[in-house]
Amino acid sequence: MKKTFQLNIEGKNRDRVLDAVKHEIRKYVKRQRRVPLPAGVDYWDFDCRFGTSADNATEVHFATIMGLIDAIAAEGGAAFYLELLAKEGRRTARPAAAPEAIAESADGQDASS
Repeated sequence: MKKTFQLNIEGKNRDRVLDAVKHEIRKYVKRQRRVPLPAGVDYWDFDCRFGTSADNATEVHFATIMGLIDAIAAEGGAAFYLELLAKEGRRTARPAAAPEAIAESADGQDASS
């Protein structure tokens, strides 16, 4: 999805337009996550770019999108650009913890005390 969303539409309440825009974004994400995963892929991730126009859009984390939209709306912005591109996501194993760290968490006390 690469789209410029207008927040000021003649004859429509700005708050309702904002709600409709958020609903459209969530609906797009749900639709993309329903696409069957290719072999070796754990989940669908998204490359995101956000800005007041396509020219000044910067990369942002997916979880921050709704907060950025709210910030634009609070500032009174007339429009914003959002780019969401689905990509393959693979989980990686966490690094193994040192034995001392495991002992600390099991005892609830510092092992060096």
